Amino acid sequence: MPSTRFADIAWPDARRYWLVNARVPSGLLTDARAFTAKDAEDLVRADLLVEDGKFARIEPTGDTRDGTIIDLDGRQVWPTLIDIHTHLDKGHTVERNPNPDGTFLNARIATAADRPHWTMPDLRRRMNFGLRCAEAHGVTAIRSHIDTYPETIDRSWPMVRELREQWQDRIALQAVSLCPIDLMMGDYGDKVARTVAESKGFLGGVTRPAEGDHAATPKNIGEQLDRLFQLAARHDLDVDLHVDETHDPLAATLPHIAQAALRHGYKGRVTAGHCCSLAQQSESDIDRTLDLMAEAEIAVVTLPTVNLYLQDRATGRTPRWRGVTVVHEMLKRGIRVAAAGDNCRDSFYAYGDHDVFDTFRQAVRILHLDHPLTFAPDLVGATPSQMAKLDGHGRLTVGGPARFIVFNARSLNELVSRPQADRVVFAGGARLAAQVPDYDELWSDDATTDAARVA
Repeated sequence: MPSTRFADIAWPDARRYWLVNARVPSGLLTDARAFTAKDAEDLVRADLLVEDGKFARIEPTGDTRDGTIIDLDGRQVWPTLIDIHTHLDKGHTVERNPNPDGTFLNARIATAADRPHWTMPDLRRRMNFGLRCAEAHGVTAIRSHIDTYPETIDRSWPMVRELREQWQDRIALQAVSLCPIDLMMGDYGDKVARTVAESKGFLGGVTRPAEGDHAATPKNIGEQLDRLFQLAARHDLDVDLHVDETHDPLAATLPHIAQAALRHGYKGRVTAGHCCSLAQQSESDIDRTLDLMAEAEIAVVTLPTVNLYLQDRATGRTPRWRGVTVVHEMLKRGIRVAAAGDNCRDSFYAYGDHDVFDTFRQAVRILHLDHPLTFAPDLVGATPSQMAKLDGHGRLTVGGPARFIVFNARSLNELVSRPQADRVVFAGGARLAAQVPDYDELWSDDATTDAARVA
């Protein structure tokens, strides 16, 4: 048992110190070759030297260390986490424009009704609020899908550029365009691609039609995808799509996406989020789709909390399925899969706090990422780091920034069993003082106060 209570640990303020007797999931180390001894949960015992805000050494526990030493008594050290799929521009609108029944259709209707309120001051206030929540929980990289409609594009994307610059030393912010891809068939598609390229973003969209709900695959899906990939190639943009977010097995655009990626030379440059309907299809159809995805090196993001909330929802009826895609089958094929938070306190998901560790805990339960738990941490650390090319995030690296979280847990079972509200977050080697903001800030009439808080 640990000899020092977690609450009694004196966290360092020195420029150079050792964290000794730590446990680290081996998959969250950039180089684990020196760690030959691993426990049943694939955790290694490590000593980590932090010097001038970076990891100077990461070595197996055992040698005598000099200088300031913090003995963690076997508690876990993780890199800060990555939310590779969220919607900062929608966040924290649930009370302003609630979803009356929690269904996907009414989520879309409520969002469309709320978009006229998305002025730049409103976006600044809510997006900053979300970023501050994420930072306090130990998230240092975010990819946000941005509603990119004719009435929002000229407000939302300047705000993305503004916030990315303001937050660059604290959270790496990536952005993806989001609208039904059939809207991009004409001149508007050129504007979207130019805007995304100017903003150093990712070209995205949703494969359902602009009018109507998810249903059978659109007859001209090949033409729509060719247009999307042509725009992406013209501006050298990677692609990140919302795909088949429905229980309807007839919604099967995923194989068409894989074929289009191969057709346009986009192997390894496409991410597909959700992919829910795949789990409702026949085993033979699943196998054929996974074969194509593996060939095209499509990466997948599963959104377990939000799809559990949205899918198979009907008033007065208990849901019959979990709403998530076939993660285990994808991992067996070598397909990269990450888990992410998705929506937060909006019409698509009424809850949340931009806490990727909470997403991880729920993903373990919803997706049965346990027995053993060994590979689960990669879904919120190493894998999204590779997918998003986020060096310095999601893994502990010698010579890399000392961004990390210390948890009051020795085993992964202990880690998952509690919300870890007492976790301690470090940035640049120093303990982070940031706290989650109060909700009353969202109701302030003075939108400039948020910019002052970020500074």
